[in-house]
Amino acid sequence: MAGLLGSGITLLFGLGIGTAAGYYGGWKDEVLMRLTELFLALPWLYLLLGLRAFLPLAVSPLEAFLLIVMVIGLVGWARPARLIRGVVLSAKERDFVRAARGFGAPEGYLLLRHVLPQTSSVLLTQAAILIPQYVLAEMTLSFLGLGVPEPLASWGNLLANLQHYSILVSYWWMYLPAVAMVPFFLGYLGLASALQEWTAPSK
Repeated sequence: MAGLLGSGITLLFGLGIGTAAGYYGGWKDEVLMRLTELFLALPWLYLLLGLRAFLPLAVSPLEAFLLIVMVIGLVGWARPARLIRGVVLSAKERDFVRAARGFGAPEGYLLLRHVLPQTSSVLLTQAAILIPQYVLAEMTLSFLGLGVPEPLASWGNLLANLQHYSILVSYWWMYLPAVAMVPFFLGYLGLASALQEWTAPSK
């Protein structure tokens, strides 16, 4: 859920910023892209840890989960925004968009009907990449005690006991959550590769 909701927030935010920058251009594009470059230059893992440590820790498990999702989702929007901006820059100059604009189609119609559908392949591929990244981010925060507290189930909480040497050497089954990570992440990497090939323009 952290991966799904966090990536949804990131893609929604990135879609709005990337579309505004690519479609309207000018000073809006300059300001939004400079902000995007700033976020791309920041070390997102340390930023994530710093933001979560700054937020209140004494909250209910559900509130902590929502805080984690919001923090994760709002940190990683810059790369999808740049990719979507590039797609929008290309889409708005296509002949059918120019023709619709020449016939007097309003801006909202052009965006919803002709421009935004062109970004679907980027959104799908980015979702397949971001979900495992955000699962790993939630796991890291929970493993360090900054994420979702018990009794909510979390991969990070399951692995947190491995910080103790006595558990590492005595209870082999405590490694099973770590073993389960391998097919999960490999599956999403395979899905991302398949989506990139599927959405790539044919030569």
